[in-house]
Formats: sequence, structure tokens, C-alpha cells
Amino acid sequence: MSSVAHQRSTMRLRGRSYMAFALAPEPPVADWLAELDDWMRSSAGFFAGRPVILDLAAVTLTRNAISHLISELSSRGIRVMAIEGADPEKLGPNLPPSLSGARPAPTEALEQRSRPEPPAAPQPTSLLIETPVRSGQSVYFASGDVTVLGSIGSGAEVIAGGSIHVYGTLRGRAMAGTSGDRQARIFCSRLEAELLAIDGFYRTAEDLDATLRGRPAQAWLQGEAMMVAAFV
Repeated sequence: MSSVAHQRSTMRLRGRSYMAFALAPEPPVADWLAELDDWMRSSAGFFAGRPVILDLAAVTLTRNAISHLISELSSRGIRVMAIEGADPEKLGPNLPPSLSGARPAPTEALEQRSRPEPPAAPQPTSLLIETPVRSGQSVYFASGDVTVLGSIGSGAEVIAGGSIHVYGTLRGRAMAGTSGDRQARIFCSRLEAELLAIDGFYRTAEDLDATLRGRPAQAWLQGEAMMVAAFV
């Protein structure tokens, strides 16, 4: 009887990149949770199905307190995938893993290169969407501006590193400046948004002036406040 040795196939590891929202509690945590509850009442379902990082850099909590906080967030439908800014020794096996912040890649010295590398192909700085963004759809473009020739439906969202231009009705969520661009703006021909955000500053439908509903409008940051105004 002969045997045939089968060579093990090479394991393939693929990278995946997802956008996660960071929640950063501030002391006192009880008051912070109360503010979160107020915000979620006007933005129900915002965290549904979204990865969340819990940034504990601003608070000092014991292991039991961290576990209790995660339980409180879970009861609100917020699932924490990792923890940042906490002492890893305080994180037990039953808590989400510790995650370190992103760091810039080291730059290779020019004299170590045997030959010059070809220039990288330029990345697109804008995205044009020629069809409506329908309910349940999510568009994420981190490199620059997003222009939607149609409308953004209720329950849909567009997330851009730069500005967002909507030539139709904005009924869903528009989040601009996610790459840290505080100069980003949101423009739309008809404002009926569920949520507007620029560089982490949010305005929900309940926070918008009722006189702006159904009108052409723009949103921008002025200092630490988001401004929303109609086009004259």
C-alpha cells in the first residue's frame, strides 16, 4: 500500500479596513452616559451594526468599572469591539482587547534605495455618484469630496473625508470631514436630514431650525460649533 503526501496549501491572510466610531467618556461617567442617552433619543439606531472603539484616555477606571461601563453601553445597543487608552493590565479575558492608536509609517532613507521607485499613481480626490443613495445604503470615501447628483434617502448615509454636495434631497445622514478636515462643508438642494456631521460635530434633525426644512442649505464649522444656514 502506498501513501501520497499532500502539501499543505499556503494560508492567505487578507487585510480589511473598517471605519469605527470612537466613544470617549469624560468624568463623571454617569453624567456622560446621561448626555449619551439624550443624544441617542434623537438618533435612535445610530450605532446599530457599527464598530465602536471605547477610548478611556480621559477617565481612570478599575477593571470592574470598565466592565460595568461596557455593560451599560451594550444595554443601549452599542457593541464595543476594542478599548483604547486604558492600562492593558486592567483588561481581563472577558473584556474587549486593547487597541493602540494608529502611527505613521517610518520613512525610508533615500540613500538606502538602490534605485528610485516609480511615483505612485495619484489617488482620486473626489467621488461622483450619479444615482440616488437609497435607504440602507452606505457610501464611504475617505480621500476627498463626494458629490451626489440624486438624493440621499432616509436611512442612507454618505461619509466623506472632505465636503459633501447633494444636488437632490438630503433625507439621510451626511458626515463630512471625517479625515479631520475642519474646512469641509455639506451642501444640499433640499434639507430634510436625519443627521449632519463635520469632523465629529453632530446636529440631528431635532437640532435643526424648522425653517430650514425643505430648503437649500449648507453646514460648516465655526469654532467648536456647527452652523447650518439656508442659501439666500
